[in-house]
Amino acid sequence: MKVENAVSQAIEICLRIFGIWPNISCVLLRRLFWIVTLVLQQAFQYRYIIMHFHLFEFDEMTKILSAALAYTILLAKLVIFWYKQRKFNTILTMMAADWGERSNTKFSMSVMTCNAKLSRRFANITLCGYIVGILNVLLINLILHISGQIDILRKSVTEIFPKEGKCSPSRSVVKEIIKKHQKVIIFSEHIEDLYSYIALVVFVSDTLMICFLGFTIVASIGQPNASEIIINNLVFYLVMNIEAFVFCFAGEYLSAKSKSIGDDAYDSLWYKSNSRDSRIILLLIMRSQNQLTITIGKIMNLSLEQFSSIQKASASYMSVLFAMY
Repeated sequence: MKVENAVSQAIEICLRIFGIWPNISCVLLRRLFWIVTLVLQQAFQYRYIIMHFHLFEFDEMTKILSAALAYTILLAKLVIFWYKQRKFNTILTMMAADWGERSNTKFSMSVMTCNAKLSRRFANITLCGYIVGILNVLLINLILHISGQIDILRKSVTEIFPKEGKCSPSRSVVKEIIKKHQKVIIFSEHIEDLYSYIALVVFVSDTLMICFLGFTIVASIGQPNASEIIINNLVFYLVMNIEAFVFCFAGEYLSAKSKSIGDDAYDSLWYKSNSRDSRIILLLIMRSQNQLTITIGKIMNLSLEQFSSIQKASASYMSVLFAMY
């Protein structure tokens, strides 16, 4: 399986380190190392918090607890990814196949190369300062890849049913478009299955952490050491918000892209083709109405609206804390 172009080198190196990349040596030892390391670290961190709980100020407790929770979240993400290893392998295989077919047209090569470069830039910038966010970076890589496949599919639909001239596409071309759409749907379902419960972990933890960090920052205003408390908590507060935004943006972007397939098919002159091809394209339009998305634990869809809901929920919890403070 050749995936040199499908995933950036920086992501591949990090996935090899965490024992996620397929067909690597000593995979069990790598995973055992991370499990033992993170579990021991968590044990010592939480033991320290419990033993010194009565000695901490609220801002100190928030800072220490946030750092401990960050590694708890990382361990949960890794365990979920290891459990879904076969699904990830399938995704890489499909990406490698898409790259193998990219030379069919100049447009497909251009789109996939452009998205790959964008993904590499994002990975290099993010992983330089935040290697723990490797799985978030991988999500963006997968979303950009499927986005390119959707753009190629849209281009194919508009070319076989142009707005000017005769509409007489060959039966084989129409079938290829339907197969391409089905591959996009399957790829999206694999991403959903891989990241659904990771998104649930992220959203529950980030909502609580954003709430407590925000409360600490606001409550510190007016205190003698306010600047120190704000600086200590602000960076972590921003990181938590960015992580939640990345997941929400990925879900929103995927939904918008999937909807555009049906829009482009509907805007074409499909109704001027023969009845059999028209029925096939109608099925494509109807299927596109069921937008592709990523869910939060199979409960709700990831979207920018959910990101605003997180901010509202955090603000509500902050008000309760202020009332009790």
